[in-house]
Amino acid sequence: MNEVLLRSLTPSVLGILVRRGADFAAAEDAVQEALVEAVRVWPGDPPRDPKGWLVTVAWRRFLDATRADTARRRREDRLDEEPAPGPAPAADDTLQLYFLCAHPSLTPSSAVALTLRAVGGLTTRQIAQACLVPEATMAQRISRAKRTVSGVRFDQPGDVATVLRVLYLVFNEGYSGDVDLAAEAIRLTRQLAGAIDHPEVAGLLALMLLHHARRAARTAPDGNLVPLAEQDRGRWDTVAIAEGVTILQLALARDRLGEFQAQAAIAALHADAPTAEETDWVQIVEWYDELAGLTDSPVVRLNRAVAVGEADGPCAGLAALAVLDASLPRYIAVAAYLHERDGDLTTAARLYAEAAHKAPNLAERDHLTRQAARLNAVRSR
Repeated sequence: MNEVLLRSLTPSVLGILVRRGADFAAAEDAVQEALVEAVRVWPGDPPRDPKGWLVTVAWRRFLDATRADTARRRREDRLDEEPAPGPAPAADDTLQLYFLCAHPSLTPSSAVALTLRAVGGLTTRQIAQACLVPEATMAQRISRAKRTVSGVRFDQPGDVATVLRVLYLVFNEGYSGDVDLAAEAIRLTRQLAGAIDHPEVAGLLALMLLHHARRAARTAPDGNLVPLAEQDRGRWDTVAIAEGVTILQLALARDRLGEFQAQAAIAALHADAPTAEETDWVQIVEWYDELAGLTDSPVVRLNRAVAVGEADGPCAGLAALAVLDASLPRYIAVAAYLHERDGDLTTAARLYAEAAHKAPNLAERDHLTRQAARLNAVRSR
């Protein structure tokens, strides 16, 4: 490194920056930074035109410093214009993001996956479990969705049905999964219900409120999962239940039944029963029949098998279960429960243990493990 050369070029470079309009002090700082950069770079990559190199680098440093100072002044000016600190507005753009991610260029399933990942904050594994597909398949679906909307203007919002589906899945993950998203899903659905007069929006809000009303009773003080039949109904939120039932009744009165209204009707029948023994299982089966006709969902038919087992006996429930795919999530747990109701404790204990290994979360796994241990203890007496 020729330090003599650098020192000889410094006045000339400084003069060029000043003639270009740079303040002398700022120009001097920029030249010093250019000299430091030359000491670092030139030994390995000497320039053909040292003076031209120094002028170029120094001028860039001066421009960078000027832009930074301008941006700082603008931030300070904006700060002076900002309102006094206080509570932030309740409304935000999150719901709009849900609509924009449900882009018309995407299939509904891809829009759901992309929104859950980009806005809902769920992991690929959580989304795959919610949509009943392998994690690798869901990863590919999300990647394809990102490629599809790459470069697309997000000025065409998606349809309400897709947004409702996303909100429903976000709520379910928050209600039963590892991430607490239930309250956020309720907040956004309230916003949507206030903006759109749609019976299914009302049905989804009612469903969320009725499920969320039981949340405090779903776990014991030690964190263990408490099944619906064993929950302390005195801990249920009666205000939320009353609101959910009222919203549901108004939606059903419009005679435009949809899947979320049907699910809310089932939740309302559970909430209306003073005790587990007084649950109107016959009417619940009828609502599951309506729901199955609307969705043809295997999960709906799995839950229907439980309701049939309660309404018509465990043998009828096992018969309804037998026609379903045994690979369905929680299929084995339902089979264990129905076999226990039927008095086959050996089979039930084995199935509870098997279901525990496939449980989607720790709380459910521990619950199923305890069920298996309980039955094994009864059998050994």
